[in-house]
Amino acid sequence: MSTFRKISSAPLGALAALALAAPGAASACACGCGVFDVATSSLFPSGAHTTLFAQGGYIDQTRNWSGTSSAPAADNDDLHIRSSFYTAGVQTMFDRRWGLTVALPYTQRHVSAVDEDSGEIVRIDHGGIGDARVLATYTGFSPDLSSGLNFGVKLPTGDWNHAGLERDTQIGTGTTDLLFGGFHRFGIDKDGRWSGFAQADLDLPTRQRRGYRPGAELNGVLGAYPQGWQLAPGVALTPVLEALLSVRRHDAGAEANTADTGYERVLAAAGLDLRVRRMHFYADVEAPLYQRMRGNQLVAPWQMRFTASVDL
Repeated sequence: MSTFRKISSAPLGALAALALAAPGAASACACGCGVFDVATSSLFPSGAHTTLFAQGGYIDQTRNWSGTSSAPAADNDDLHIRSSFYTAGVQTMFDRRWGLTVALPYTQRHVSAVDEDSGEIVRIDHGGIGDARVLATYTGFSPDLSSGLNFGVKLPTGDWNHAGLERDTQIGTGTTDLLFGGFHRFGIDKDGRWSGFAQADLDLPTRQRRGYRPGAELNGVLGAYPQGWQLAPGVALTPVLEALLSVRRHDAGAEANTADTGYERVLAAAGLDLRVRRMHFYADVEAPLYQRMRGNQLVAPWQMRFTASVDL
C-alpha cells in the first residue's frame, strides 16, 4: 500500500469480547488495525450497571507481504507503520436487556515511506482523536445474558486529511459507518471446567468522503478459558486462548489505493484476565497464523492489547 501523497518534503466475572459493548481502537489503518475492535476478553454485560473502561493497543508493521507470503521490501514504498491506540469509554446497561456504549479513541502513528516524487525517505509522526463509536446492545435473549446483539454507528470525528498521509493511514476515515455485531457465551465441557465465547463485528461504510470509501470489514473471535485461579477473596486470574479472524475488502474511490488494500487474516492470541472485585484487567499478545494481503502491504510479526475497567 502506498502511504504518501505525491509531495516533495516531510512535515503518525465473565469473559467475552468487550468490543461488542465497548469497541476498541477505531482507525483507518487498512493493514490490520481493525482486529483491535474485537476480542478483549472481559466485561460481558451482566445486568444494570455502568462500567468505565480504558483500552490500549500496539502494532508495529515492518514486513512487506503480498498474497500469502513475504515479499521484497523494494516492492512497497511503505517502510514502517507503528501505531499506538488508546480508547476511553463508558458502557451503561439500563436493565438486563438494553445498554449503550460510547467510546472515543486516540491514535499515535509513525509512518516512514519513500516519497514517490523525490525518492527520499519521508517520516511523519501524527497523533489525534480517532473516530468515535456509539453502540446499543441487546442481551434479552436468555436470563444469563449469554447472547446478545449490538448495533450503532462510527462517527467521522477523527483527522482524515493530515498532510502527506494517504487516506488508508489517516487516523480517521472521514466516513460514517454502520456497525453490527453479535456474541454468545457457552460451556465447553459438562463439568464446567472450560467455557468459551464467540463474537463477530461488521463495519459497513455508508458512502464516500471526498473520493474515499474504506473497505467493509468483518472481525471475529472464538475464545476459550478454564475456571482459572482464585488468588484471594474477590481476586481471580484466568488464562484465555483466542483465534481471531479479520477480513477487509479493498478501499474504493479516486483517493483510494485499491490495488494495495484488502486482506484476510487469522491470528492466535494468548492472554490473562485478572478480576479484583469491581475492577477488571485483561492483556494479550497476538501473532498471525495466516494472512493474505491484496497487493503489497506492511504486516506486523506480533501485536498486543490491554483493557482496564471498573464497575460503578
